[in-house]
Amino acid sequence: MEIKIRDEFIKIGQALKLAGLCDTGVDAKFAVTDGKVKVNGEVDLRRGRKLYPGDTVEYNGKSFTVAAKE
Repeated sequence: MEIKIRDEFIKIGQALKLAGLCDTGVDAKFAVTDGKVKVNGEVDLRRGRKLYPGDTVEYNGKSFTVAAKE
């Protein structure tokens, strides 16, 4: 799956919601701080993590890649 962003970056919580992997920001926060989210193959506990086009996120058996809007 791919999510397209219009800005330079998107924060990880917003990306998880946009991809439909978390229903709320609170769900996204706990997913990240509990170490359940991987960015580019590595666990990242920073809920303010910025994602840029080309980054890949994995959570709960699903993944998505961040892409720039054309």
